[in-house]
Amino acid sequence: MDKLKSPYYIVYEDKIRNNLKLIKEVSARSGAEIIMAFKANALWKTFHIFREFGVKSTASSLNEMMLANDELHSLAHTYCPAYTDGTIDKYIEGSSHITFNSLHQFNRFYSRVNQYNLSGNHTVSCGLRINPEVSVVDTDIYNPCIKGSRFGVIIDEMPETLPDGIEGFHFHALCESTSYDLEKVLEAVESKFGKYLDSLKWINMGGGHLMTRADYNTDHLVKILQEFKSRHPNISVILEPGSAFTWQTGDLVATIVDIVNNGGIKTLITDVSFACHMPDTLEMPYKPAIQSALAEVDTKMPTYRIGGNSCLSCDFIGDWSFEHELKVGEQLVFLDMNHYTTVKTNMFNGIQHPSIYLQESDGNIKLLREFNYLDYKNRMS
Repeated sequence: MDKLKSPYYIVYEDKIRNNLKLIKEVSARSGAEIIMAFKANALWKTFHIFREFGVKSTASSLNEMMLANDELHSLAHTYCPAYTDGTIDKYIEGSSHITFNSLHQFNRFYSRVNQYNLSGNHTVSCGLRINPEVSVVDTDIYNPCIKGSRFGVIIDEMPETLPDGIEGFHFHALCESTSYDLEKVLEAVESKFGKYLDSLKWINMGGGHLMTRADYNTDHLVKILQEFKSRHPNISVILEPGSAFTWQTGDLVATIVDIVNNGGIKTLITDVSFACHMPDTLEMPYKPAIQSALAEVDTKMPTYRIGGNSCLSCDFIGDWSFEHELKVGEQLVFLDMNHYTTVKTNMFNGIQHPSIYLQESDGNIKLLREFNYLDYKNRMS
C-alpha cells in the first residue's frame, strides 16, 4: 500500500466476508431475513462478494432501487418518505416490497400497486411505516423517533383497523445500537401496535443493528427474534442494517502536506478533508481513530490537531497524540471509513476525491475507481 498515491480509500475483501458470514449465521439462527441498506454502502464494484451470500437490499430512492436491480440482481425493499406521481410506477417495477410513510401516501398510491399486481411481472407487497415513539438514539439528527419526527405513523393516528392491502409494518428506531435497544423498541411496538400484528405478513425492524461490532450480543438478538416469531408465527421478520455489513472493513489513507503552528496549537494539514471525505465525523460528530495515534490524548507526547485541505474553517476535529514527532510526507490511516463514509462524500471546494481500492483475499490490490477533474466538472452542469 506504500506505493499507492494518497488520498485513497481501501476496502478489504476478507473483512467484508467475515461480516457477511456472521450476518448469514444470525439470519439462519433467527429465521430473519437480513438485507443491506445502500445508504451505508453503495460500492457496487464490491457487490460480487455480497451476491455470493445472497444479499438483497433496501432502497430509499430510485437510484438505490435501480442499483439493487442492476448490481445485486434483485428487487428492492423500498421505503421513501414521499412517492410522487412521477416516481411511483418506477418504484413498483423495481421493488418486491413498498413501505409507505403515511396513510395518505398509501391511500393515494395503493391502487397503482394493486393494478400492477394484477398484470405485472411480479407481486409487490405494501407496508406502512409506524413510529413507536421510543428513543434509544442519543444524537438527535440520527433519531427517527424524536418528537415531531416526519417518519412513520404514531399510534394516535392509526385507524381502528388496517386498510385492505397493508401487509406489513416497518419501523426504524436504532442507530448503531445493541440488541438490548431493539428489545426496548420491540416492547413498545408490541404494546402500542399489537392488535394489528396478527393480520400482517411481515415486519421490517429497520436498521441500526450493529451485529458485527465486537461487543454486540448476537445470541441475545437471535433470542429476541425467535421469541417474537413464536408470538407471531404468521409474520416474516426483516432487518436492514447499514453499518453492520461494512463495519471496520475499510480505511482512508492521507498524507501530511503541511504543519501549521498557531497559538501553541500544531495542526497537520492533510490531503483529505473531514467535510468532503469524512462528513459523518462533523455531522455526528465523532473523532475517527488513526492507526498510528495513541488511544487517548497525552499532552506529554507529540500532540496535533488534524485539519482538512479545504477552505472550510471547521474542517478539523479533535486532537491526537503520537509516539514521535510527525513530518510532512508521512501518511495517516483513518480507520473504519467504509460504512456511510463513501456514500456521503462530496466535492466541495473541488477537493481531489480519494481513489477507491479493493484489497482482495489473495492480497492483490485492485483499483475500483479513480477520480479526476471531469468528475467534478460534470457534477456542476
